[in-house]
Amino acid sequence: MDSKTPQGERIAKVIARAGHASRREAERMIAAGRVAVNGKVIERAALNVTGKDRITIDGRPIDAPEPPRMWLYHKPPGRVTTARDEQGRATIFDDLPEEMPRVMSVGRLDLNSEGLLLLTNDGAIKRRLELPATGWVRRYRVRVKGRPDDATFEPLRKGLVVDGVRFQPMTVTLDRQQGANAWVTVAIREGKNREIRRAMEAVGLVVNRLIRVSYGPFQLGQLKPGAVEEIRPRLLRDQLGLAPEAEKPPGRKKPARRRRARRG
Repeated sequence: MDSKTPQGERIAKVIARAGHASRREAERMIAAGRVAVNGKVIERAALNVTGKDRITIDGRPIDAPEPPRMWLYHKPPGRVTTARDEQGRATIFDDLPEEMPRVMSVGRLDLNSEGLLLLTNDGAIKRRLELPATGWVRRYRVRVKGRPDDATFEPLRKGLVVDGVRFQPMTVTLDRQQGANAWVTVAIREGKNREIRRAMEAVGLVVNRLIRVSYGPFQLGQLKPGAVEEIRPRLLRDQLGLAPEAEKPPGRKKPARRRRARRG
């Protein structure tokens, strides 16, 4: 039996890297008979291709895959973190410059949350950074209604179960009382749906402002609400352990300099 691993990459991944669709969307395109390799329509996504193969979607050749890139984005409150919203609400993608490539968010922030959101053109990077096993800490500044003391947060530090969902231990620091509200710094490593809001409710507090200030080594810093800034390729390579070739393939132009989003 031939045990050799097929050369190249899965075709759905190549299509996603070229910016045409997510990997799942690419798999649906293949199932619909829209994708051909070397002139032959393929029926299954379980196919490896190399740079020598000619791939077309609806008869049009795809471009060469872009190098992995990532951006910092300061999400304002009132934006949803989806490409489309059934209720017609504004999305984060409405803010982005038209010249930016197709990007995906690394994780989400809910409608009323704000602060740092990472954007990437690479599905593999997105999935890697969303895994709890990656171990990157997400840090938040949280304003709660009430007058908690340090002991209030002990259940969060030990880990708790809310509506059958287990939340891992959080790092929680009471910063200051400001009138009827208190400011708290919270650090988590997972990020389940509305985790911090639900955990605070479990100890009798209501979150009325939540700002993500960092995601792993990447900081919100002085980035203004609605603004987007590209992470320098060398920094991205160093933090993610990417090979130098992945930073800038031969013959491709350098990534664009940082851009600011249009405000609407």
